[in-house]
Amino acid sequence: MYMTRQDFVIRFRTLRAPRLSRRMASLLLPIGSAFGNSLFANHQAISSDKVRGLVVRCSTLDLKAEASRARELRDEFNVIKRRDVIGLAFGLSSLFTDSFEAKGAGLPPEQKPRLCDDTCEKELENVPMVTTESGLQYKDIKVGAGPSPPVGFQVAANYVAMVPSGQIFDSSLEKGQIYIFRVGSGQVIKGLDEGILSMKAGGKRRIFIPGSLAFPKGLTSAPGRPRVAPNSPVIFDVSLEYIPGLEVDEE
Repeated sequence: MYMTRQDFVIRFRTLRAPRLSRRMASLLLPIGSAFGNSLFANHQAISSDKVRGLVVRCSTLDLKAEASRARELRDEFNVIKRRDVIGLAFGLSSLFTDSFEAKGAGLPPEQKPRLCDDTCEKELENVPMVTTESGLQYKDIKVGAGPSPPVGFQVAANYVAMVPSGQIFDSSLEKGQIYIFRVGSGQVIKGLDEGILSMKAGGKRRIFIPGSLAFPKGLTSAPGRPRVAPNSPVIFDVSLEYIPGLEVDEE
């Protein structure tokens, strides 16, 4: 029988439609259905055991990632906490230092603590002045009985620093703590280094420091503290309390 092209197309569509319909319908079936299982079996689909293993591995990776993130957050918290503690310590330290300075700055000049009182000042008038080659001058208020500090050794001293008029611009007594530094190593102005090196532990001295051995850049003024001009002369009253490491040898 002769078949026209139109009849062939109609028959082809009639034969193919159920097959295509069944395949399309299989894509909409749940995985657990019989037809769905056969479809996955024919196409080498992933088994349920492999799926469970994949889920377990993914879960393990997620847990490891969460644990790693938790450790990072904990470390960040510890760093922040340490910084806060350090910041608090520095804050308290500066608070106490500022309170000492503020207390000293608030006192009138005649009430500020000094190493040489009125009686000492009168006695000092009769003490001969010693002048060194550098132009430094000093008077011993009290000659110590201990050793003199070697260059580079630490010394513990109290001091009161003044401008020539007698106004105090710095003082360890007002700060409430002994000043410790390495003498002769440039940690203080040149005149103070030179003046202390020839002292003996336990002694007191008034040191007249020329401008060339004082503050090259000067010091700015502050409440209760006069300005120190660059390369201007200053006066230091110094009490050499002890020399760490040498006081035992002296005994």
